[in-house]
Amino acid sequence: MTNGETLVEHRLDAEGADPLMLAGVNDRNVHEVSRLFGVRVVLRGDHVILSGGLSAVESAMPVVQHMIELSRLRTPFDTPDIARFVDGAESSPSGIVHPNDEIRIALPGSRRVIVPKSDGQRGYVAAIAQNDVVIGIGPAGTGKTYLGVACALDALYKKRVRKIILARPAVEAGENLGFLPGDLQDKVDPYLRPLYDALEDMMPHDRVRRALEDSTIEIAPLAYMRGRTLSDAFVILDEAQNATRAQMKMFLTRLGLNSRVVITGDKTQIDLSSPAESGLLEVETILSGIDGIALAYLDEKDVIRHRLVKDIILAYARGPGDELSP
Repeated sequence: MTNGETLVEHRLDAEGADPLMLAGVNDRNVHEVSRLFGVRVVLRGDHVILSGGLSAVESAMPVVQHMIELSRLRTPFDTPDIARFVDGAESSPSGIVHPNDEIRIALPGSRRVIVPKSDGQRGYVAAIAQNDVVIGIGPAGTGKTYLGVACALDALYKKRVRKIILARPAVEAGENLGFLPGDLQDKVDPYLRPLYDALEDMMPHDRVRRALEDSTIEIAPLAYMRGRTLSDAFVILDEAQNATRAQMKMFLTRLGLNSRVVITGDKTQIDLSSPAESGLLEVETILSGIDGIALAYLDEKDVIRHRLVKDIILAYARGPGDELSP
């Protein structure tokens, strides 16, 4: 017994599981489970052996069992995903979604299958599938833009739309880019780079280039949307917290026949000189309850970047005078 708790050992059957996928490169997955739960994890033959305090082993069991199931199905997962499995297991006994129930986006020409990795992300993607306008609100790293672009490409490949339009407000985040050399496109490209990055992560580079050249995919500053009617298109407005109220109304009224709109933004990162002018804050209030428009909220549990990003978001939410309790 340690600290009054009984020490136990539990064996989980891992027959048929891919051992490298289960353990991770250099046993990273094993080390992560040990770090998160404070248990000893040993892979021995067709078993995973968990040993440690009774409560810690009981907490680790459903997460490790889920990892085993994924490894049997050859469904890839990364070490940062394990913390999300923990969140799912803690939220409810059935909180970990079975791989067969996952939403999957398989894009032609890409070796990757894009899968939402949290409850918030699954709700976000489901909302995009079921509504004409979706407003995704959440902090950095929650996959708002990435999943939106994946859904747009999926719709394009399935011929549900004829083109994709990706827009961003060209608002400077504390840096002045106005004196950069080059033409207008050269000046605005730094603002639009994250959209190019998302595309190039899902499509071969030459296919992205051809789609941009023939305007099947268009990436432009929000100001370029004025006066247009966007029909047969999947339109994404990224970083919408930096769109003014007037710009947001202008953008939403561009919606044409057979078009879908996804608006993404983070209310904590408004770069406008007057934050109260953010169009994202306004639409969150005035568009709620309209049939065909959905608001999807993501939070730190949905962060899919480095595991420290979640802690950074929480630290900023607490503020400098609110320290962690020991």
